[in-house]
Amino acid sequence: MVQANGAENGGPPAKKSRLDTGLHKAHSVCLVLDYGSQYTQLIARRVRELGVYSMLLPGDITLEEIKAADPKAIILSGGPNSVHIDGSVRLSTGFFQWCEDKSIPVLGICYGLQLMVHTLGGEVRVADNGGEYGRMAIRTTRASTLYSYEEVHKQQVWMSHGDEVTRLPEGFQAVATSEQGAIVAVEAAGRKLYGLQYHPEVQHSERGTQTLKHFLLQIAKLPADWKIEQVLEEEMEKIRQLVGPTEHVICALSGGVDSTVAATLVHQVLGDRLHCIFVDNGLLRYKEAERVMLTFTQHLHLPVTKVDDSARMLQRLKGVKDPEAKRKAIGSGFIDVFREYAEELQRTIGVQPRFLVQGTLYPDVIESCPPPGSGRKHSHTIKSHHNVGGLPKDLKFQLVEPLRELFKDEVRALGRLPQLNVPEAFIKRHPFPGPGLAVRVLGDVTEGNALEVLRQVDEVYIQCIRDFGLYDEIWQAFAVFLPVRAVGVQGDQRTHSHVVALRAVTSADGMTADWYPFEPAFLQAASTKICNTVRSVNRVVYDVTSKPPGTIEWE
Repeated sequence: MVQANGAENGGPPAKKSRLDTGLHKAHSVCLVLDYGSQYTQLIARRVRELGVYSMLLPGDITLEEIKAADPKAIILSGGPNSVHIDGSVRLSTGFFQWCEDKSIPVLGICYGLQLMVHTLGGEVRVADNGGEYGRMAIRTTRASTLYSYEEVHKQQVWMSHGDEVTRLPEGFQAVATSEQGAIVAVEAAGRKLYGLQYHPEVQHSERGTQTLKHFLLQIAKLPADWKIEQVLEEEMEKIRQLVGPTEHVICALSGGVDSTVAATLVHQVLGDRLHCIFVDNGLLRYKEAERVMLTFTQHLHLPVTKVDDSARMLQRLKGVKDPEAKRKAIGSGFIDVFREYAEELQRTIGVQPRFLVQGTLYPDVIESCPPPGSGRKHSHTIKSHHNVGGLPKDLKFQLVEPLRELFKDEVRALGRLPQLNVPEAFIKRHPFPGPGLAVRVLGDVTEGNALEVLRQVDEVYIQCIRDFGLYDEIWQAFAVFLPVRAVGVQGDQRTHSHVVALRAVTSADGMTADWYPFEPAFLQAASTKICNTVRSVNRVVYDVTSKPPGTIEWE
């Protein structure tokens, strides 16, 4: 079999570099260096919302890697580190001199500001008052390049820092202070170096977006040419160049937004040379397979083969309780189905497809290379929900990843374009994990009737959300089957029945999330309907954990 990159000998497929993008070569790049802030991805998204292509890379990359990205502006993110502590993350030697030589504007945010000041000879100390957190008022103190667009001298911003700048490097000026007198904005305009102690990327900073826009479009003079319509044309051309005029392609559809938009885009280019497979592995929601197949065939007109692998998959999962072991078992099952489908295509069309479409998103790429100081290990596993278990090592597919550089909201915007015309109801579907209900049944999914109970509860819960008109306000909602029973009273009789948890969160991209504040009337209605409809359940609890510290899914 031919492996990735056309090599015909053994060995794993070549992995893509974080710089191997393509789009950054077609657009002026604002490079965001990540130092571990919970808001870093929000910076990258805000930049794109302003029409500028952003690329997010770990803050400890080398100067040579920065040069390879060819940025026209650079933003240094916030982070949990302290620059005055030994071992804290530093910039590559010569970074600021190179930026000045190339006239590349740099904006440091929070830790990024402190890193700039410390590196260039200023001083950063632990704040005497313990720092500044939450919504604060700041005041501009002098005319400046950074705030030249401003007509107001006072604004509300979002602070989150325990250190503060106490002495500026030579050539820098403080241009704004907090009500406590702390320096919150600095610049060395002649060197195009700027810094903010607050977070302009969050909504609580009332004029933060204007500040970022001014930095990108006026100071850095970047063109606002990042348009989703242009992205579509560029990705379609990349697919034509990669796949060529005769090769065939496989796409595993999960029923989620990402794989559906990816498949629809590829189908526009390749037509009948795309072969989609939808696997019913026994871990889908209530009537999920029927609903998804109807959308694929009647609305999207995608060529889809449905494979029922439920019996074999549930046998694999029998007795498996560990979440990671579940994922590996499910991934192994998908590998078997992929292999069998590829062999079937070889028999029926006489061609063995060597390309595999993945709905990989930019957050998946980012998470494969975590920021310095985060304590997380690098991982090369693709984390998109439909790609459970990663690529099989013995099926040497070359990846086609048309969404690799997009955030979730951009994928939805892409799907709404008339060229793809993915139905709005499908675009707005809540995310569903690749392992399916296996990670929503805590413990052995094959024990008792756990899966069937969960399907019924989840269906009732989601329908309640729709009935109350809340579905589109929520990023993701689902039920969780707990491995405990509780005593109750139903029909004047003592019961010892199942307990289920309800989860609902709001989020922009799934990287951070807040639990959804349902009104008591909704929770009462949902709990009552679940207990009345699903007779084996007598207790319902609601999860009020945000991300962090929790994750959206329970496993």
